[in-house]
Amino acid sequence: MSNNRFERINEEYRKEISHIIDNKLKNPNVTGLISVTKVKVTPDLKFAKVYVSILNSKNLKETLAGLKKSSGFIRTELARTINLRNTPEIIFELDESLEYGARIDSILKEIMPKKEE
Repeated sequence: MSNNRFERINEEYRKEISHIIDNKLKNPNVTGLISVTKVKVTPDLKFAKVYVSILNSKNLKETLAGLKKSSGFIRTELARTINLRNTPEIIFELDESLEYGARIDSILKEIMPKKEE
């Protein structure tokens, strides 16, 4: 299968999963601002790793566990909106790249004033 097709599928899944989490998910354990940063679908379209970034959550572990419990509902909604032969099983992973980038940014801000002196 072409690499371009996988990129389109990944992007479409990312948009749709983000929409489902924001608008249709009613799990009380899922709190805070949840953004889907990336989706990676396996070549056989059986599994999809969904990388999420969670901000302003009451409890990060509870929110991630709530997303994992809701994966069946999200998969069902995904099957309704995206018409492919297989709907992949969803595996949620925490994406810490935003926190990592913020930490590097703060370190650079500390170093820059010292360099000017």
